[in-house]
Amino acid sequence: MIDYLQGQVVETRKSPNNRYVLILEVSQIGYAVQIPSRYARTLSTDKPESLKVFVHQQIREDQIILYGFSGAAERDLFRQLTSVSGIGSQGAIALIDTLDLETLVQAIVTGNIRTLIKAPGIGKKTAERVSLELRTKLSQWRSQVGGKSKDNVIPELPVLEDVEMTLMALGYESEEIEQALSVLSRDAMLLKNPNPEEWIRSAIAWLSQ
Repeated sequence: MIDYLQGQVVETRKSPNNRYVLILEVSQIGYAVQIPSRYARTLSTDKPESLKVFVHQQIREDQIILYGFSGAAERDLFRQLTSVSGIGSQGAIALIDTLDLETLVQAIVTGNIRTLIKAPGIGKKTAERVSLELRTKLSQWRSQVGGKSKDNVIPELPVLEDVEMTLMALGYESEEIEQALSVLSRDAMLLKNPNPEEWIRSAIAWLSQ
């Protein structure tokens, strides 16, 4: 089993099926490694650089596929995700690509289905299964990956979906929105308010600070 590859970045390219592939040269051998698009955007081929990629090797009857990640924790989480019934390698990549490691682990442990279904191809039933099967296994991950405390968990409120969609339409990034909602969710008075306009005004005020 290959744990990691370290070599020179040759190129990153997007395949016809929208998967990102890193070509990494190790000892004059070019390895094709599928990586999350989030990871691909951090890599540059303008300047030769040595890169250490943590990999998962998948062996099939007709081919060998390498999946690459920036860290061992992300690679190990990929393995946990693919152990869930109905979650293939592309579903696991989608979850890791859509949510940063901390947010993904937190969502699984706390059963935050609203966050998990943001990943393409992950429906409500699949998200519920991921949380059900992995929450116990990952309950210690938050401390290992610098996870947030329970005070920062965004509650499951119907109003928040409208708030989030509105803020995204206004041009705010997902990470900014998550941070704002996490802060606002500590306001006891606001939590009792079902009016999305009040949440939106409060979020914009916080984001404008």
